[in-house]
Amino acid sequence: MRTAFDTILTLVFVVLATAFSNVASAACPDGWLRFEKSSGNGQVEFTARNLTDIPLTFTLDLDLHRLSASRSTKFTESLGPNESRRVVTLTRRSESRPGNYQYTTRCTIGNKDADHNDDMLYRLPYASGTSYRVIQGYGSRFSHTGREAYTVDFYMKEGTPVHAARAGVVARTVESHSIGCWERGCGAYANFIVVVHDDDTTGEYYHLQKDGALVEPGQTVAAGQLIGLSGNTGHSTMPHLHFGVYRAIENGREQSIPVRYISEGGIISKPRSGGRYLATDHQQRVTQADAETPAAVWSR
Repeated sequence: MRTAFDTILTLVFVVLATAFSNVASAACPDGWLRFEKSSGNGQVEFTARNLTDIPLTFTLDLDLHRLSASRSTKFTESLGPNESRRVVTLTRRSESRPGNYQYTTRCTIGNKDADHNDDMLYRLPYASGTSYRVIQGYGSRFSHTGREAYTVDFYMKEGTPVHAARAGVVARTVESHSIGCWERGCGAYANFIVVVHDDDTTGEYYHLQKDGALVEPGQTVAAGQLIGLSGNTGHSTMPHLHFGVYRAIENGREQSIPVRYISEGGIISKPRSGGRYLATDHQQRVTQADAETPAAVWSR
């Protein structure tokens, strides 16, 4: 299972010149997103600035007092790498009484409008010529439901090499944890790698061992490249690799999306629990013949 980003940043300041005051808190890692505010004529204009080289999606939730907004007080937008955009204007309702506001932000990697390339075939996230048992496939009732419905858990001993399922740029890594457990809050101890693809979806590799990220943020990786070592950290009951492809949604969350994998036995459209699939170096684009070929299940 995965965990949401839980870094909390709190800012407090007062804008005296225009009689506005505000309190802001953000569940975004420090240095990702900044809101720049310009005041004048009884208004405050918010400009969102992406401070990173990766696409980000954020939700801004405003609590207004004696102010009106130019749009809904809660909205979600995406910004490209290093992009800035004016997103909302607040206006005082009374010239004689000051307005005040509070806001919270949550963000995640990727673009909410990402157009996934459904012709893409993903490699299995381990070395060619090897196979690992699927312990949870698409829609498994134990924990692969809702936003995690199209993810896959592969049983792997700790330290098993993890390979990129698709090319992209490393957006984030965490590798400092050594704890795996199932209680509430255990997700905070997961080690992981997030790779952003060229269509602004993300490939995410979870439960890596301590010091198990073999790549760095900003690094370009090729499909099939060794990127990490599997483990048993975070919200986990046994050593395994959790992999999924995601599109950003609201409130700093992501929705897994169905993808197909190429194996030595054919195309895997729906990885099933108990299946064991042999990884291959096959091309990543689907031909019509491939699309009609079901995957064989290997039992090595």
